[in-house]
Amino acid sequence: MAIRAARPSELTRLEQIERAADELLVERFGAKEWPPPATAAERAALPGFILVIEFADTARPVVGFVHVLEINGHAHLEQLSVLPDHGRKGYGRMLVTAAKHEARRRGYRAITLRTYRDVPWNAPFYASCGFRVSTPSTPFLSGLVDVEARLGLERYGRRVHMTAEL
Repeated sequence: MAIRAARPSELTRLEQIERAADELLVERFGAKEWPPPATAAERAALPGFILVIEFADTARPVVGFVHVLEINGHAHLEQLSVLPDHGRKGYGRMLVTAAKHEARRRGYRAITLRTYRDVPWNAPFYASCGFRVSTPSTPFLSGLVDVEARLGLERYGRRVHMTAEL
């Protein structure tokens, strides 16, 4: 098992992983509609870095990823997804840890994210990774709240902003 930078050729696979992981939320909320994952082209166009976790001995070696946006001097954990059949094995935690290390290596002092407050594998999980509930403090971060409102994410549960010091 290794964590490494994603290759451009893997971006379509990441879309599949996110779609599979999102099914857990769709089921939990009984959602009839759910925002689609970022396409490979959309994800490639976003600034930042993507790390994947892979297993060399399987037919589909990449089983999860983390995407950190780098915008206006901020590191923001935009997406963490692990295939459900590889869930609850510590891979998400490994990806978060690796993302925090990479963000620190790139000179950031903190990393932020937005997530569901009451979903066990969301805010409680991130709290166990060192994130604390905080308030969006920049126009970019406040803009994320507006995007979530347009997508109607609050209809499924309360969203929170979280920050981890690096």
